[in-house]
Amino acid sequence: MNNIYKPHLAVIKEVIEESFDTKTFRLKFKDDKTHNLFTFKPGQFAEYSAFGDGESTFCISSSPTRKDFIECSFKVYGKVTQSLNRLNKGDTIGIRGPYGNSFPLDDLKGKNILFIAGGIGIAPVRCTIEYVLDNRDQYKNIIIIYGARSTGDLIYKDEVKEWIDRKDVKTIITVDPGGESPSWKGEVGFVPTVLEKTAPASENTAAILCGPPVMIKFTIPVLTGLGFKDDDIYTTLENRMKCGLGKCGRCNIGNVYVCKDGPVFTYAQIKCLPQEY
Repeated sequence: MNNIYKPHLAVIKEVIEESFDTKTFRLKFKDDKTHNLFTFKPGQFAEYSAFGDGESTFCISSSPTRKDFIECSFKVYGKVTQSLNRLNKGDTIGIRGPYGNSFPLDDLKGKNILFIAGGIGIAPVRCTIEYVLDNRDQYKNIIIIYGARSTGDLIYKDEVKEWIDRKDVKTIITVDPGGESPSWKGEVGFVPTVLEKTAPASENTAAILCGPPVMIKFTIPVLTGLGFKDDDIYTTLENRMKCGLGKCGRCNIGNVYVCKDGPVFTYAQIKCLPQEY
């Protein structure tokens, strides 16, 4: 019987310093067969091992349309991420996954898509953006709103520049008031305020949202005020996920296991979760 907790070994092919506390690893499985057979959908997550210190849960931040590598992005905040932060190009980590459900991009074909992200919450959104852009003819209007606390906290700068330069995408980048640098030419304002100012049409539009809880808390009322239906608002939760398999119970909310029933939920589904969540 296969060990469901045994990770596959992957080599760090590139380390990208996204910001002062955030890195992206570009990874390739050591075993070519594993690498060639590995598939996932936008929004799914994996468990990443820093050997000797444990595992940590992140979404897969690259798009499945990019076959040469997979990527994960993480903010340094705990024991495992501190250990991962010490690794360099050529080092080995473990990967288990992919786990969870995904954004229903097949069902969203022919629709407008509004992407809203804040902070490190851009990671699962970036995966989905890249997938949609790689299949651009299957979707209608695309709007991206991405915010961070300061200009120094913005990540994926190369990708963001590509989004801004594209004529078939409307991209708005914002930083919190007081977080702008002297050379900043983007928006200044909190994400919900910028969203309200942008006022995208809700008809035939799905909103994909991820960011800090406080941002989501104040963004959803703006979306509903603009006419978005609860079933057309999608977000992704990484609520205390640990094992990824629904065994440890760390991600349990009422009768829902985020790792198995999510991490992608509609706002309609989230409204049914226990109030204390």
